[in-house]
Amino acid sequence: MNILIIARAELRRIFLSPLAWAVLAVVQVLLGFVFVNVLFDFINQPGFGGGFGASDVVVGQVFGFATILVLLIMPLMTMRLFAEERKSGTLNLLLSAPVSLTEIVLGKFLGVVGFIVVMLAVTALMPLALLPTTDLDVGRVAAGLLGLLLLMSAFAAAGLFVSSLTREPTIAAVASFGLLLAIWLVNMVGYQDGVPFAELIRYLSLIEHYESLRRGVFDTADIAYYGLFTALFLGLTVQRLDLERQ
Repeated sequence: MNILIIARAELRRIFLSPLAWAVLAVVQVLLGFVFVNVLFDFINQPGFGGGFGASDVVVGQVFGFATILVLLIMPLMTMRLFAEERKSGTLNLLLSAPVSLTEIVLGKFLGVVGFIVVMLAVTALMPLALLPTTDLDVGRVAAGLLGLLLLMSAFAAAGLFVSSLTREPTIAAVASFGLLLAIWLVNMVGYQDGVPFAELIRYLSLIEHYESLRRGVFDTADIAYYGLFTALFLGLTVQRLDLERQ
């Protein structure tokens, strides 16, 4: 119950900030621009897509571009979670409240996830607009959206942990971006020739697991991987706050 109260308060605080609305607007404008351009390319190809369906050409490329935006926006959405609380002096009040650290961390995390769900719900309207006129694979769209949700949630957990390390939201944003970029580059390293344990490196990459879902391949191993990654950083955040409380 405490988790839901904290999550609702965090979600309300997110949407009271102009940053959240600016992020929503910029993301939708950029995705809409890519969507329209890819759609025109799809229409102009012989036989609508040159043998590929709208799910492969349009939805696949839009969701692929979305991963770049996710990398940029998640540090902005998580930088204030604990850093601003610490800077304003309210973190001590929060830590002294009769709630567990796990409830605090999960509540704040679910607040950000609420924002992610709203953003993905708006994003989903673009591919679903193709449903009346194309053979859109709804299952593949759902798998792509699930992949984005899991990827963004994992990034949110990592950003939440970084935010718990500092009192400056700006530093938290830069550090989170650096961490997420490093995680992103792991995928590129795994495809370099001669790199030892390349297969293991690719498996550990968050992007590699997202690509499977973006292609419509639903594998419980991918879901479990994101769950473990997210739980790891949430657990680290609890440990960090526990040190501070002591």
